[in-house]
Amino acid sequence: MGNCLTVSSASDVSKKRKSLAIETSFKLPAPMPTWPPGEGFAGGTIDLGGGLEVCQISSFTKVWATHEGGPDNLGATFFEPSPMPEEFCMLGCYSQPNKKPLFGWVLAGKDNTNNPLGGALKKPIDYTLVWSSESLKIKQDGNGYVWLPTPPDGYKAVGHVITNLPEKPSLDKIRCVRSDLTDLCEADTWIWGLDKVANANGFNVYDLQPSDRGAQALAVSVGTFVAQNGGAASSLSLACLKNISSNLYAMPNLAQVDALVQAYSPWVYLHPDEQYLPSSVSWFFQNGALLYQQGEESKPVNIDPTGSNLPQGGSNDGAYWLDLPVDAKAKETVKKGDLQDSMTYMHIKPMLGATFTDIAIWIFYPFNGPARAKVELINISLGKIGEHVGDWEHVTLRVSNFNGKLMNVFFSEHSSGTWVNASELEFQNGNKVVSYASLHGHAFYPKPGLVLQGSGAMGIRNDTAKSKMVMDTGTRYIVVAAEYLGSAVVEPPWLNYYRKWGPKISYDLAAEIKEVEKLLPGKLKSAFEKLVKSLPNEILGEEGPTGPKMKKNWDGDEV
Repeated sequence: MGNCLTVSSASDVSKKRKSLAIETSFKLPAPMPTWPPGEGFAGGTIDLGGGLEVCQISSFTKVWATHEGGPDNLGATFFEPSPMPEEFCMLGCYSQPNKKPLFGWVLAGKDNTNNPLGGALKKPIDYTLVWSSESLKIKQDGNGYVWLPTPPDGYKAVGHVITNLPEKPSLDKIRCVRSDLTDLCEADTWIWGLDKVANANGFNVYDLQPSDRGAQALAVSVGTFVAQNGGAASSLSLACLKNISSNLYAMPNLAQVDALVQAYSPWVYLHPDEQYLPSSVSWFFQNGALLYQQGEESKPVNIDPTGSNLPQGGSNDGAYWLDLPVDAKAKETVKKGDLQDSMTYMHIKPMLGATFTDIAIWIFYPFNGPARAKVELINISLGKIGEHVGDWEHVTLRVSNFNGKLMNVFFSEHSSGTWVNASELEFQNGNKVVSYASLHGHAFYPKPGLVLQGSGAMGIRNDTAKSKMVMDTGTRYIVVAAEYLGSAVVEPPWLNYYRKWGPKISYDLAAEIKEVEKLLPGKLKSAFEKLVKSLPNEILGEEGPTGPKMKKNWDGDEV
């Protein structure tokens, strides 16, 4: 089992060229803790049902590498998982761009059954050569050959074989998987191609991911890649796995969740100029937030600290909304939040067929400040544009249920966001992730600096920087939802309030744009107007935001 969890560096490095990032293996800064006892979390292997047991291998032997093309024109390296644990078989090879330290994994399979439908795994009956680098004049270590296994009837291939010789691989090299244990998959992140960007008409290598992803989805990622030649939809020739047992035994219990939070929970740095700080939900309610009802606008209601008098369930029908206190002084106090009283709210959910755990860490801000724009060399405040009451932001940790290792982190950025590999993150205090909240807008980013939301030299500014205002998200937190744990987690009433956490903003957008345009040269006015009108309502502040449970990622994957 231990062999499934080790990481070793790539070999055969040429001393004549500049070293590449992939030639070093990434390891988390601190050793992983010993996880509290439980049923199956971090047990090394997971039973997917139907006689198929899998383990996650992150130790590799280099087979072939190219040193140009792909991201940053640095090429990519292709590996076999090695060593293979006893009784486990390879399901596919691994590849990643050379621009990143080696940090990845593939699943290996073990057949535990004499199922009437046939064993869970079978050898291929042949191979098809998908692509060869023989005729290419590129910087490479020898020649590379990508092979597609030909599965027997009733089975599917879930990965390619990579070789550095023209002969077909041994039929004993890899295993195909019984069809009922597989699901549909699709190409995801571009790994490599002959050009610096993916060319739809050329040869490309992509990561594979299940087509169906979410808390209820049973599809399991294998960690393998797909080779597409000339734009052909060859991804259809590969499948992913499926947890047909629907068993959640490998998910962490509450003690293990707490250990994961203490190990990885992010430090969130607020911008030094930030005026609108986070708070707890109860602080927001206790300091005068009001519940309004359509048709009863003159009779707003104070909210219980737990939100027990908020309408439950239903839909975002505009019948109710929250707002700041009416009193001007109280309104300004609540707008500014209270960092000392801030709280984080955790949603724990199974992902990728319960082979991973997602820990979505939600942070509440009573108020989202006005947006700022960069228009070529001019920085301008956008007046009321961007302001809204009740701002929910989140960062999500994705942890392997095979070993408890942090693999990826999702940073929410307004109406979208970005997945970042653990090897590209900043850490402090051991394995705690560092995150930066943008000035006024509170979007999350993995690195400090300026991110422009727009095109060219014009866009909405997202400024991030370290300051003395920092939030350790693991210090004051509550697990508000973990559906797989049943009654062990009681959801607070405010979580099931499905209406808006702020009113619809009533400012005159056209008037606000004209005020800003007074500061701009004539040639920039129309471009600026086009930029503002292209922004989603969430950034414009025109619509009051909804709470975490109304977001698509609550039940689905992060997008």
